[in-house]
Amino acid sequence: MATKAPVNTRPAPTNSSPSRAVTAAGHNGVSPEIRAPKNPREVQPFNHLRMAPIGLAREARAESCRLLNEILADTTILYALYKKHHWLVAGPTFYQLHLLFDKHAEEQAELIDHIAERVQSLGGIAVGDPRHAAELTSIPRPPDGAEEVTGMLDRLLDAHELIIGRVREAITRTEENEDRGTNDLLMGDVLRTHELQVWFISSHLVDVPIVAAD
Repeated sequence: MATKAPVNTRPAPTNSSPSRAVTAAGHNGVSPEIRAPKNPREVQPFNHLRMAPIGLAREARAESCRLLNEILADTTILYALYKKHHWLVAGPTFYQLHLLFDKHAEEQAELIDHIAERVQSLGGIAVGDPRHAAELTSIPRPPDGAEEVTGMLDRLLDAHELIIGRVREAITRTEENEDRGTNDLLMGDVLRTHELQVWFISSHLVDVPIVAAD
């Protein structure tokens, strides 16, 4: 006579047991699937300040953000202008200017990062989209094609002078508002970088012969 298999009298597991709960989303409700929102909402509009407990009045922070974003927009455009000239420069001084333009572009990229981070530390929103920068900048748009070398150099000097004027204005206002952090950034990094780059660029426009005439 065949022996019957023992009957399992243990209750079947249910989803009510936390240790055994497995759903369509994954173990314990956790899923490895990406859950990016389809229509993300804007959490802080441009020109709106969030709280920044740095011991500086809201009005002072707001003005510093406005001034910095103007400089940031211009700096973004100047960076792009340097890269454009770096690619398109031609002639006997190609190699020297090709390298110089790229070096200056890298230095402007560093300034972009420093200025943007300062805006964020003040509780503002930094200009982060080149299309936004193009809407705010005061630097005239160059031709889409290539210019002669002297035209490139003149255009760069004009852009530097415009930015330097804004930087000096911002230095005065941040000093009056006692925004020491922004003031130090503008004086110690931004202004000195621009003045040094102006020296290098303008030196290529001096009409001095390599060999003196008899």
